[in-house]
Amino acid sequence: MRSRPYTGLVAVAAVAALTATACTAQNEEQQKPKEKAALFKPGSDISYQKYGKNYPATKVKDVPGPCSYESISRKDYSGQTLKIISHAVPVIGEPTQLHAKQFEEITGGKVEVVNVPFGELHQKILTPLQAGQPAYDVMFYPSLWIGDLAPYLAPVPEKYLETPGMKDVTKAYMDVATWNGKVVQYPVDGDRHYLKIRTDVLEDPQRQAEYRKATGKELRAPGTWAEYQEIAQVFSGKDFDGDGKKNYGSAEVTKRDDLTFSAFISRAAPYVKHPHVKGGVFFDPETMKPLINTPGFVRALEDMVKAKSTWAPGGANFGLGDEIFSFGGGQTLMSYSWDDAFVQAQQPDSRIRNKVQAAPLPGSTEVYNRATESWDKMANQAPYFTWGWTSAVAKASSHQQMAFDYLCFFGNEANTALDLTIGRFGVNPYRNAHFDPAFWEKQGWDKDVAESYTSTLSGMEKSSNRVFDLRVPGVNQYMSSLANGVAAALAGQSSPQRALDGVAKEWSAITDQIGRDKVRSAYRNVVVLEADS
Repeated sequence: MRSRPYTGLVAVAAVAALTATACTAQNEEQQKPKEKAALFKPGSDISYQKYGKNYPATKVKDVPGPCSYESISRKDYSGQTLKIISHAVPVIGEPTQLHAKQFEEITGGKVEVVNVPFGELHQKILTPLQAGQPAYDVMFYPSLWIGDLAPYLAPVPEKYLETPGMKDVTKAYMDVATWNGKVVQYPVDGDRHYLKIRTDVLEDPQRQAEYRKATGKELRAPGTWAEYQEIAQVFSGKDFDGDGKKNYGSAEVTKRDDLTFSAFISRAAPYVKHPHVKGGVFFDPETMKPLINTPGFVRALEDMVKAKSTWAPGGANFGLGDEIFSFGGGQTLMSYSWDDAFVQAQQPDSRIRNKVQAAPLPGSTEVYNRATESWDKMANQAPYFTWGWTSAVAKASSHQQMAFDYLCFFGNEANTALDLTIGRFGVNPYRNAHFDPAFWEKQGWDKDVAESYTSTLSGMEKSSNRVFDLRVPGVNQYMSSLANGVAAALAGQSSPQRALDGVAKEWSAITDQIGRDKVRSAYRNVVVLEADS
């Protein structure tokens, strides 16, 4: 009697297996594009000008290779639809839309792009993935979300990893794309925080004399956060441009729900990243006790509170866009965050074009040693690799080849060369080729501006004392808690120490809720990144 059901189960299993195999074969056949004649000749001129007046007239050559316009235009995806979710326009959302339109034109496939505000993006990506019903084939998002998303992502196939463009991605950004030894994120951007400053003010004899009189020091790009504050304070409220309008010392990202946590970590980096103490800066990697309320972080928040007097009107609620246009438009003397503000300052119509300089993030003259629980007096500088936009393909997508071809096209050499020069796009250097000053000089940048920019960015790649983002499950909860604490201190609702004590308490609760072992395991990936620098 037992043999019949058992035989039946075997039969059912066999049919299921055959059905699954047939479905897989059908899906693979559906994914595979037909071949057609190329629409571009090798080395064709590429420009975005036909897509509107908001795009520069710049032309670049299509670089031969599997991701080029010529190669991708040979593929016929007619009858297939690719679904993409990306950030709101313009930052990363605009290039997503533009390259989707181009991909449609040259492959015949349909590409649907949904653009979502930053505050909603995490949930709209993760919730369907967790439910086993991915709403999108391709996802653009901040790379620090990898701890939440990695289980649902398709590893990047070897043929894409072997493309010339991928092989040129810097080690730091290939590391950022990797989780547990597999590349699961497709690099499209490289983000770091660094200092931007107006050289027309630094080199003005009148301003130099004013600063010398106020401080007894020579005016130069600040090497420490204390110097940054001093320079910002001396010049805030002055009229640099002779147009009767006040200029200000510093523009910072301070809006609670708009990346203020990254601005704060930039300020904290040299106080908390000790070159001789390994093991990460956010948690004790053994106990997972939060370090966010230790003296280095508290000192950074005290500095940030002092800086309020140097901000432009409304500067206590600046989002990233405000910071981009405040420095990029010449309102403020200094800024620190992503490349966007610097590239905005270098747009052809900018009044401060070629009057700016890039430099490393300010450092400190002492750093907190968490091993000895004391301050060590030493000059310390700690570059901050702060998330960066990335992209990935859902493991459950039935259009994986089309999805990876789209990403391959998105990041081809011609598109990236154009995207890098459009400040609002949010696409910043992530390949070694992008550190060549000659590329930027071709865009009309003065040689000294191009060299300050590329040497600052490439120098961060070489540093052995770097800070990377917290990349663990629940990262949005941790960063939201931190942003709330920073905002409370900036608003005068709490002292820096009390605000960060509250953050540490919340971080412990978040860790317990997610699972201490789960967070600790993921956090080791962050510690390894820092150790490999």
